[in-house]
Amino acid sequence: MSQPAFEVSYPEKPNSCVVFASPHSGRNYPWSMLRASVLDELAIRSSEDAFVDQLFDCAPQFGATFLKAGAPRAFVDLNRSSDELDPALIEGVRRRGHNPRVASGLGVIPRVVANGRAIYSGKISMLEAKRRLDQYWHPYHDTLQGLLDEALRHHGQAVLIDCHSMPHEAVQGIARSGAKRPEIVLGDRFGAAAGGDIVDRVEAAFAAAGFVVTRNAPFAGAYVAQAYGRPSRGQHAIQVEIDRAIYMDEGRIRRSSRFAEVQRTLKGVIAEIAQIGQERMPLAAE
Repeated sequence: MSQPAFEVSYPEKPNSCVVFASPHSGRNYPWSMLRASVLDELAIRSSEDAFVDQLFDCAPQFGATFLKAGAPRAFVDLNRSSDELDPALIEGVRRRGHNPRVASGLGVIPRVVANGRAIYSGKISMLEAKRRLDQYWHPYHDTLQGLLDEALRHHGQAVLIDCHSMPHEAVQGIARSGAKRPEIVLGDRFGAAAGGDIVDRVEAAFAAAGFVVTRNAPFAGAYVAQAYGRPSRGQHAIQVEIDRAIYMDEGRIRRSSRFAEVQRTLKGVIAEIAQIGQERMPLAAE
């Protein structure tokens, strides 16, 4: 039986135009996948944004909706386009141009997990790939766009906060250059996915809580930011990457002793971000 594609947590009082989403924290691994994989149960989780859903699950307390994936990233990547199919993994897929994500094994149906480790020993069928898209990818994205449409309709704008985590090694190069190692990276596709005033507010909320924040390096935002960021129509998307080292043991995929502290600090940040939408409510009611 299929696991739920996603879960939506709604606020009692939906008074914010902000929608929080966590597309990579799903951990409902189908038994059929685990049986087919050459990886053990720890290695297969290495691509997960583990515990990110728990870090942001207070969002409904502040009037914002929270959408979180059920299916894991290694099974279907919700931050990829549905047509990013990997011919090296899926039978019958024709090679079309060069897509660096697909070429590296990180298409919508991933071929590898972190550090390029192969998930399977061979290929999967096109029928299996289509089943994953139909049962998980499309329902998640249909729901996400529906939530944003509802926010836009009721509040006059919609703000998507796409919540992720990043390996600690991803930001080590920045520290070597002499700059402070970022704990939070905001991706707005260099201004194309969100209005500058909104990104400023989000950055200020994290900075005021004591986090070191940078924008667009090394992560500027992937498919979700590109597909949903439409500032000209009042729909904004910002990708948030959190350094895993500040709240978890990456190797063992366990919460660290700092997890509760980071979670408490983020609660104030989430409350501040949710207020962005609440300030627009009187305009939307006119």
